[in-house]
Amino acid sequence: MKIAVCPGSFDPITNGHLDIIRRSAKLFDKIIVVVGKNYNKSTPCFTLAERVELIKRSTTEIKNVEVDMFDGLIADYARRQNAVAIVKGLRAVSDFEYEFQQALINKKINPELETVFVTANAEYMFLSSSIVKQMCIFGSDISEFVPIEICHDVVERIKSGS
Repeated sequence: MKIAVCPGSFDPITNGHLDIIRRSAKLFDKIIVVVGKNYNKSTPCFTLAERVELIKRSTTEIKNVEVDMFDGLIADYARRQNAVAIVKGLRAVSDFEYEFQQALINKKINPELETVFVTANAEYMFLSSSIVKQMCIFGSDISEFVPIEICHDVVERIKSGS
């Protein structure tokens, strides 16, 4: 069984994330979406457990997807899960430089692990969780940017500021 992990902070999951997950699920027998803490980002809107729940609700129709959380090195997590690959979505060239560096480090930590880059569809190239949050703060409709199953939750959390 070919297992891949798809790590991210997913605060919140967007339709861009979901597109990468769906497309990756066609390439591997199992995808584990791994929610982690990003130490380079500010305080998240949702807890790790809340993000896991939001992703589970957004991926129910994708039968070979599991959702988990982890705080540590993704290469170590992948080894424990017997994963053969890390899947990373790329929106722009600027994403590639950072993700390429991460791929090299992960390969050093876990030589059996590959990194697979999946390019964003053009309709999602601009989309990020940060943009969704900013739009929501200023009252814009985010329904075309986040899974419909969680849109209300995202709007309520961001508007409440908690």
